[in-house]
Amino acid sequence: MNATENATGNAALSANLQNYASLFGRLLLAAIFIWSGLGKLLHFSGTLAYMESYGVPMKEVLGAAAVVIELGGGLLLAIGWKTRWAAAAVFLFMIPITVIFHNPGESQTQLIHFMKNLSIMGGLLMLLASGPGRLSVDKG
Repeated sequence: MNATENATGNAALSANLQNYASLFGRLLLAAIFIWSGLGKLLHFSGTLAYMESYGVPMKEVLGAAAVVIELGGGLLLAIGWKTRWAAAAVFLFMIPITVIFHNPGESQTQLIHFMKNLSIMGGLLMLLASGPGRLSVDKG
């Protein structure tokens, strides 16, 4: 194998790795939002009670918005359609959610949830910057 063949083979391997890493990264990132949004939808009264316990105003409206953003945004991320918009929407949604529900000074568990959310937000920003990858509805 000469240098040109080797470079071409490495480029193809790199492109395949990037395509599949983007796909599986999107699916893994979307999974938490799909699961959480579905849980909120199926147990809406419990969601509202939880929101009320934190003093969230307009809990019915904001609870419905949470379902739409988590479930809808998660599904859009999973299939890679309007990915940058979905990533931006979910990222912005996570800012008040993280601040309201995960006070890092409350307990070790809340600190872990706070840090988890920051990590997820970082993944969303990476998706916003890089796009969904070629194995997506957006193809890009």
